[in-house]
Amino acid sequence: MDTLNLLKQKLQSSFKKWYDTNYYKSISKFPERQNQFTTQSFTPVEPIYTPLDYNDENYLDEIGFPGQYPFTRGVQPTMYRGRFWTMRQYAGFGTAKESNERYRYLLSQGQSGLSVAFDLPTQIGYDSDNPMALGEVGKVGVAIDTLADMETLFNQIPLDKVSTSMTINAPASVLLAMYIAVAEKQGVSRDKISGTIQNDILKEYVARGTYIYPPKPSMRLITNIFEFCSKEVPKWNTISISGYHIREAGSTAAQEVGFTLADGMAYVQSAIKAGLDVDEFAGQLSFFFNAHNDLFEEIAKYRAARRLWAKIMKERFRAKKDKSMMLRFHTQTAGSTLTAQQVDNNIIRVTIQTLAAVLGGTQSLHTNSRDEALALPTKESVKIALRTQQIVAYESGVTNTIDPLAGSYYIETLTDQIEKEAEEYISKIDAMGGIINAIEAGYIQTEIQKSAYHFNQELEKGERIVVGVNKFVEQEKKNNDLLKIDEKVQREQIEFLNKVRAQRNGNEVKTKLDALKKAAEGTDNVMPYILDAVKVYASIGEICNTMREVFGEYKEHVVI
Repeated sequence: MDTLNLLKQKLQSSFKKWYDTNYYKSISKFPERQNQFTTQSFTPVEPIYTPLDYNDENYLDEIGFPGQYPFTRGVQPTMYRGRFWTMRQYAGFGTAKESNERYRYLLSQGQSGLSVAFDLPTQIGYDSDNPMALGEVGKVGVAIDTLADMETLFNQIPLDKVSTSMTINAPASVLLAMYIAVAEKQGVSRDKISGTIQNDILKEYVARGTYIYPPKPSMRLITNIFEFCSKEVPKWNTISISGYHIREAGSTAAQEVGFTLADGMAYVQSAIKAGLDVDEFAGQLSFFFNAHNDLFEEIAKYRAARRLWAKIMKERFRAKKDKSMMLRFHTQTAGSTLTAQQVDNNIIRVTIQTLAAVLGGTQSLHTNSRDEALALPTKESVKIALRTQQIVAYESGVTNTIDPLAGSYYIETLTDQIEKEAEEYISKIDAMGGIINAIEAGYIQTEIQKSAYHFNQELEKGERIVVGVNKFVEQEKKNNDLLKIDEKVQREQIEFLNKVRAQRNGNEVKTKLDALKKAAEGTDNVMPYILDAVKVYASIGEICNTMREVFGEYKEHVVI
């Protein structure tokens, strides 16, 4: 018998002796807490983990080194010893002028990247004077109708010096075109700008709802962006494949990974089918994940996602470049975990979630503010959220070494478990013919609903504790120190839109929109036509309605 087996037998014997004596005697005298020992995603947690739970003989194949396949330990060889993640606070409200002031304030406080929140009319391609926009203009993000708004939004912000993330999906092509046009007006060529558009329409059908067109034309728009940016905007991340909203809708950690990577596979397949080489566009793909409360599960989730995506890109899509196999991701702390009760408790929740994202190797991070369960965050709350990142970066010591929890028997076991469960979901989706079929059949939605219901049941029964909500509850005074959007915002936005319409060349607008419609009816890449329309101040509603005439609108699949 070799030495390794002898050591394993000795460990098994020692573990059994400990369990039957020390551990058993202790719990007989002092019983453990009941119904507490699962992760946030309901995975049972053992009392301790040992080398028996993880086989480190597979170290090189499954864990390896940072910056090397399968990237379990991170996508860069030096990670945060080289530079910190991008501190990118998500912000936007009211008019472009108000949001510009908030962006410049955040940059002055040490934020290193911008992240734009758009209002609901913008997200679904309506102008601010559309009847569907009534009461929603500027409420959950900034209102953008034309290039004139975008020029104001980035006034005095040099777009060759800052990277910008835009949470926009169905009209992502239009907002990207506006951003390119603003940069060029600043004298910054499109090959110099950097940032990300979310541009992930598949998760909108499942978990969020800001879609416009049916899946097939939506996928065409996305692959058009891939093709255009691979040639024209090489530093831009053309999509942020988003598990965040899947998790916010109630999924488990493994579902977040499985469903998100299945979406990613669909985008890769669509681009390849359109004639693109995988190594031409895959390096511009990025991901967006949630940072939830269960510290260790979240860390394991990011590591599992990196490893699984690397395997998928190498084995399924035959990618050859390392960059094509790297899962680079932005993280946002979990909005669904914020409570309206005892709002200051949210600062601690966000700190735990920040640690999870950093220990998991994120490339950029947004930290939620303490008052976001009640309203858009105040300036003071945003500053505390940003300071949370800065204290973790500069004072905690967790950034001094790369992937500091690698080799933890618990972390490695959880990483393996999440990867295995996510693979099982991907196999089920493959068997259904792909993610679009799975969405249309309601499979993804149903799985998320089951998980959300399970969690809520535990909460209501008191089996899952949320401090200040179902335990340690107290009476509180009404919080009046909240950011409120004045109703005059909609009136002012419409007045400005009408002013732009009056000053632009109407014939030029019609000519460019007609050309866009013809391109949409054919097979041309629509991005150059959208860019032409944007530059003559065609509105987002006019551009999206032009494509609505050709593509139609998606009707929601209702899951009962």
